[in-house]
Amino acid sequence: MPWNEPGRGSGGGGGDRDPWKGGNGQQPPDLDEVFANVQRRLKKIMGGGGESGSGGSKGGSSGGPSLGGIGLLISLLAVIWIVWNSVHIVDESERGVVLRFGEYVRTLNPGLNFTLPAPIEVLEKVNVSNVRSLESTSRMLTGDENLIDLAFAVQYRVVDPEKFLFNVQVPEDSLGQAADSAMREIVGTNNMDFILEIGRGQIALDTQALLVDVLARYDSGLEITSFNLQEVRPPAQVRSAFDDVVRAREDQIRFANEAQAYANQEVPEARGRAARVLEEAQAYRESIIAQATGEADRFVAVLDQYLLAPQVTRERLYLETLEKVYGRSAKILLDVDSSNNMFYLPLDTLRGAGTRGAPPPPAPLMSPSEQQRVTQTDPRARTGRGVR
Repeated sequence: MPWNEPGRGSGGGGGDRDPWKGGNGQQPPDLDEVFANVQRRLKKIMGGGGESGSGGSKGGSSGGPSLGGIGLLISLLAVIWIVWNSVHIVDESERGVVLRFGEYVRTLNPGLNFTLPAPIEVLEKVNVSNVRSLESTSRMLTGDENLIDLAFAVQYRVVDPEKFLFNVQVPEDSLGQAADSAMREIVGTNNMDFILEIGRGQIALDTQALLVDVLARYDSGLEITSFNLQEVRPPAQVRSAFDDVVRAREDQIRFANEAQAYANQEVPEARGRAARVLEEAQAYRESIIAQATGEADRFVAVLDQYLLAPQVTRERLYLETLEKVYGRSAKILLDVDSSNNMFYLPLDTLRGAGTRGAPPPPAPLMSPSEQQRVTQTDPRARTGRGVR
């Protein structure tokens, strides 16, 4: 059912149900009418003609714009222009460089700042906290006249906006050329083997120091934060040969380390063995000296006794010598004249000194008459010494 269906008045409870009307039956303003009102007000400001005539009739005559309206509009535009070009907000990571008729005047800190409107003063913002990067790849000649390909990266930031904008025309290009020149100078004073193997870190440090000196002479307002060698390699035409050389050097270093480890293990052991041999030799020397000294002292003592009683000393020496000789002998002595068996006791075995072999079997027992005959025929049996 339409909202404003006719024939349904308020008495029937229907009425005009147009939702765009207010509660009192009034409609909202038309958009065309709103734009027309705005246009009429602008015409009044500009001094244009208004409505005339009676009974609501509109006149068609209009005059030219008034000077007051034009001046008011110009003043409004000028105020907007001045505010737009005079009020500036500088971020924390930026610095504002103010130019007055193209000449440097001052540098603005972060925050709300004011300048004269353009074209009197112009503000240029420079980011001083952002770390910028510059990369380059080139082929260079080493100190031993070999070609090498290098790739490096320079990281830098702006520390002085005034110098960055005005001292050097294109600071980034100047930095790239200075970095390439510094790298060529450092590479040209070192050999290729040093650059490829152990000198990459030192090459980067030397190049960064030289580049800092060059930028200080340029006074470009830039600061080098880091310099990195990303890639160092020989030319592609000879890369395989260089790889073989590098592998051979690595094998040489590995073998040298293994040999050093083996030497570190064997040398202390050899020194210990040598010290032990020396100690044993020293102990043997002292033992022999002590033994010789004891033998000399014993001989001197025997000599003194011999001078006092020569006959007794000679007989004693003779008997002691026979005792030593027969004490080491494993033979069995028998009485040949009587051909009688004798008792034999394995005294050496009983005393634990018989180690040269199994003792002989014991002799059979003799009868009492045989023992008496042996005692009468053998004078040594009567003395009690027995036979060994």
